[in-house]
Formats: sequence, C-alpha cells, structure tokens
Amino acid sequence: MATRDAESDLIRGNIDAIVLRTLAGGDSYGYEILKDVASTSRGDYEMKEPSLYTSLKRLEGQGFVESYWGSESQGARRKYYRITTGGRAELAEATARWVRARTIIDRLLGQGGGNK
Repeated sequence: MATRDAESDLIRGNIDAIVLRTLAGGDSYGYEILKDVASTSRGDYEMKEPSLYTSLKRLEGQGFVESYWGSESQGARRKYYRITTGGRAELAEATARWVRARTIIDRLLGQGGGNK
C-alpha cells in the first residue's frame, strides 16, 4: 500500500494538468471528470473530490478554466467547466515540463540509457 501512496503523491503534483487534459476533450462537470480520470488510469488512480474542486477553483482563478451552469433538462442543474485558450497553452507547457522531468528521472534511475 505504501507504493500506491507514493504513486498518488507523484500524481497529485500534476492534478491541474490532469484536469486540463480531461477538459481538453470537452466540457464536463465534476463527477464526470472524476469518472474520466479513473477510467483513463484504468482504475489505478482515483482523484478525490476535494482535490478536484480545489484544482478547478485554482484553474478558474488563473483563467485556464471557465465555468457555467448547464440546463436542468437532464435532471439536476450542473456546473460545467471548459478549458480556455490560456488553459490549452498551460496544458502544453505542463506536458512539456512533465516530459522533461520524466526524462531526467529516467536518466537518474538508470532507465534512460545514459552514461554510467
């Protein structure tokens, strides 16, 4: 279980990028975002609701996400979120940062074929 906790800690540092990536696929509401993250990770990671809403509030404050209320025609009224142009740029930058960090970590842990 300690391994799973350590993995979750690594993932938590990238929650904003994960939320932006999910919203890049289309507008969504909270529960749907949580389900998509769990499904995309094939059940290996389940984002907690407080983490999601903290991230959405932060992303909205930074102008990377916008929210709006959906119609009530499909049951309860839901707050939807959409990624902005600035959010798409931030997602591209966050992805590039992750790739650079992963490359460095792979090298340091001997997985990148670096010099020994």
